[in-house]
Amino acid sequence: MNLPLYLARGVARGGTKSVSRTIIGIAAAAVAISMITMILASALIAGFKSEISEKIFGFWGHIHITADAASYGIFDTYNYPISNHQDFYPSLQELGPVTLQSFGTGLGLNESEPQTSVGGVRHIQQFVVLPGVVSVYPEGERLPTQEALILKGIAADYDWPTFGKYLVAGEELIVGPDSLNRGIVISSITATRLELDLGDRMDFAFIGQNGQDRTRAFEVTGIYKTGLEEFDRQFALVDMRHPQSLLGWEEDQIGGFEVVLDDIGDLDIFTDYIHYNTLPQDLYADSIRNKISELFNWLDIQDYNWAIILILMIIVAIINMVTALLILILERTNMIGTLKALGQSNWGIRKIFLYYAGFIVFVGLLIGNVVGLFLCWVQATFGVVHLDEESYYLSVAPIQIDWTTLAWLNVGTFVVTLLFLIVPSILVTQVDPVKAIRFK
Repeated sequence: MNLPLYLARGVARGGTKSVSRTIIGIAAAAVAISMITMILASALIAGFKSEISEKIFGFWGHIHITADAASYGIFDTYNYPISNHQDFYPSLQELGPVTLQSFGTGLGLNESEPQTSVGGVRHIQQFVVLPGVVSVYPEGERLPTQEALILKGIAADYDWPTFGKYLVAGEELIVGPDSLNRGIVISSITATRLELDLGDRMDFAFIGQNGQDRTRAFEVTGIYKTGLEEFDRQFALVDMRHPQSLLGWEEDQIGGFEVVLDDIGDLDIFTDYIHYNTLPQDLYADSIRNKISELFNWLDIQDYNWAIILILMIIVAIINMVTALLILILERTNMIGTLKALGQSNWGIRKIFLYYAGFIVFVGLLIGNVVGLFLCWVQATFGVVHLDEESYYLSVAPIQIDWTTLAWLNVGTFVVTLLFLIVPSILVTQVDPVKAIRFK
């Protein structure tokens, strides 16, 4: 029989004095509050990163295939057209899970293990980007309202099921082979700024290398809103043949390809695999994470915030549990002296109080998990907490629970807290059994 565990159960059932009972309750509540905070922080940060990443990838795809000379920026691709007649298009979207071999062999580098992707390529589509100036003539005004705008030309292969959820008015821009679509899908920011609505006209002008203006007139057929102001403020979707015509390109010339993956975790594997194993030497594959690194770096900073919250909450739980353990030991001084007189070792007595502390931590974690998950469910279901969309790119605080992370939070908090309680339990060794029993 495990005597320390048996005695710990007896101590727990035997109750304590009112003061110590209150302090133990506070310690359990502190563990619960710490766990609630960690669960909410983890779910909010994971949801925030997931939602923002999904918006970015929904707008640009996961991987860009462009001319090698245009590898450093999305906005340079209109200067370096490529042909859409490629061996990998559209068959690349049939590519399933792949294994990326190590590049260290024979290069004097340390050879690493081959990496295998979880999913494959879900979709590949063409695109063209073209910067210019749009002009709108307000009713009753002679002078137009002008501002810079970038046209993103799309083809019939555009993945509307992914981007279509951001449409707030109008309809999808259907690009067919028989007729040229003169519609344009603008953002809600652009619509508000230029006072445009569905059916209104806007003129787009592109200044060519010879200094001559080339213009096109469009009709607003759709309005979208991703919440990413950097994109919403700059981009509008049009039939790809418009920017091709303005640039003087041939029908088969495009700015590049966007590749959409099944699993975001495969981003690095597929970027290297496509670049080295699929593309000809004059083309370049790069992940959108590298092309828009500033935004993703900002998202990565959220991990540091989560780590700081995690450390602070564990410290709070440890401090409260240390206080509770010391009070338990002082309150049970007579019991400690009696057990020592009966031959029980210091470590055996310390284990009694560590088991008791473990019960308290377990109860705190249990309450914290129940309350934390309930609050996550409330937010995910009803969207109680709202955000300033201009600052956070989202109107409602998102929730995404990673059950693996949740399990590690519970195990880690339990183990770390008990490890730190080993030190204050040394107080047991300082109890003199003679004095403890004398003053019983």
